[in-house]
Order: sequence, then structure tokens, then C-alpha cells
Amino acid sequence: MSQNTKHTSQIAILGAGDVGTTIAYSLIMNPVAGDILIVDPKEEVRDAQVQDLSDATFHGNTTTRVRAGTHKEAGQSDIVVITAGAKQKKGESRTDLIGRNKAILESAINDMTPFRSDTVLLIVANPVDVLAYFAQQFSKLPKNQVIGSGTFLDSARLRGILATKAGVAASSIDAYVLGEHGESQFVAWSHASIAGVPLSSALETGTRLDQNAIAEETKGKATAIMESKGATNYGIGGVAASLCKSILFDERIVRPVSFFQEELGVCLSLPAVIGRKGVVRSVEIPLDGEEKGKLKKSAEALKEVINS
Repeated sequence: MSQNTKHTSQIAILGAGDVGTTIAYSLIMNPVAGDILIVDPKEEVRDAQVQDLSDATFHGNTTTRVRAGTHKEAGQSDIVVITAGAKQKKGESRTDLIGRNKAILESAINDMTPFRSDTVLLIVANPVDVLAYFAQQFSKLPKNQVIGSGTFLDSARLRGILATKAGVAASSIDAYVLGEHGESQFVAWSHASIAGVPLSSALETGTRLDQNAIAEETKGKATAIMESKGATNYGIGGVAASLCKSILFDERIVRPVSFFQEELGVCLSLPAVIGRKGVVRSVEIPLDGEEKGKLKKSAEALKEVINS
């Protein structure tokens, strides 16, 4: 990474809705990039959001600049965060969104190409695994440079739920939700631990965990939030901003994100090292027999959506 990256780095955000602007706000509050570009065909909304976000850059020591940009400019950014897409309607599954959002994605990527050779695409729009798969095809960027937010947020939710039940800080818990970000996701219970001690041994005597109930609660959390307030934006805002930081500064944090799995033929979430090239490498996680079956099932469910 060049010495002057922090002065010239640019993150483009496609979509000036709740999610896109919350990601931008997170990037301002924890300054990562010199420039944040907001791209949206609804110019009035985009410009109003740029003005509002720019007001937030005066909170102290930030040197971040927020401005409106074009798709062409976005394609020359360090990172392009794609939040643009049709909103999930109440009662609509993520896969119902696919036709509408695939068309939006293809058009946006066509408008951005040719990309800078080291641009990393971060897909946040849903269904994230399917869109990450198509974004790789449409963008023609190296596969490791196209990633989806995947089950990073689901895993954070899982850690929060387990922390409450175990009576410890969420940061002391290591637990992953893997596979599809959606119906077929699963918890890798064989790897859940507190401070490196397997979960079953680390709990207080007499504490029992209903694994199925916890997995269901984790999976249903987004739907529960959306039914009450119409969108989930703060959680994904924080998650996307932390991924951007790890990419730009080559921090190499390990997170479960959606990336192309050669042997499965789809994008889904497994732990990966996140750095300036996107996915620096995957982290092999030895799953037990049941979990391997669930991962395969998840891949098949995604293939079905892609092929349909």
C-alpha cells in the first residue's frame, strides 16, 4: 500500500438510502478514507444526503470529504460498496428480490467499468451471496476482490445473544454463522468458544443453551427488526465500515464473509482474512459431519436460485 493512501483513498457507496448513508456515517465517525463518494440516480435525494453527511464531518479531527459522484468515478475507487437495490418488502423472502436486484447490479457495474485493477467490490445488497456471485461475473475483477458482507452481521448477532446468556462480554465469544446469509445459514457449534474454551465447558454450572432456539433467534433477528421499523441499517453500517477499514489499511482481520468457494461453485460465508486485496486467503475451519452437510445444502440452495 502506498505511503499516501490515507490522503487519497476513496470509497464509493452506491445507493443513498438508509443502508448506504448509515455506512457513510460510520466511515465519517471512524475516519477511514479521504473521500466518500455517494452515487445514486435520484440526484435530489443524493445531494441532500451529501449535504447532511458533510455536516457530520465537522465533528472534530476528521479529514473525510463527502461528495456526489458518478458511476464512472466510482469504478476508480479503492472500494465500491454496493447497497443499491430494491427494498425487501414485508413478507418477501430475500430470493424474491433476486430478479429486480440482479438487473440493478448489472446496470450499475456496466456503468462503472472498466474498474481500476485493485478496486475491491463489497456487496451489501440482498440476496448478498447471489449478487456477489453475479458481481464477479459482471465486473470481471479477480474473484478475491469481490466480497459480500455475508454472515458477518449474523455472527455478530449470535455473539450478542450468547454473551447475554453466558453472562460475558461479546468480545470474549468466538462463534460463527456460516453458509448463506438467509434461510439455509447455520451455526458452527463445534467451534463456539468463550476465551478459547469450548462453549459447553465454559458455561456456568447449570447453564443450558438451546442451540436450535438460539440459531433461529439469530436468523430471525433482521426480520423482527424490519417488521417494526422497515429496515436494518445500523448493524450493517458498522459491519460494512469495519470491512472497509480492514481492506484499506490491510488489517487482515478474520471475519465470515461471502466469497467464491471453488469446490462449491457459489459465493457463501466462511471465515476469511480481509486485507487490501479483499479476501487475502480463506481460513480452513474443520466442520463436523453435520455441519459439512449443512454447508453443502446451503450451496445447493444458492445454486438453485442462481440457475433459476
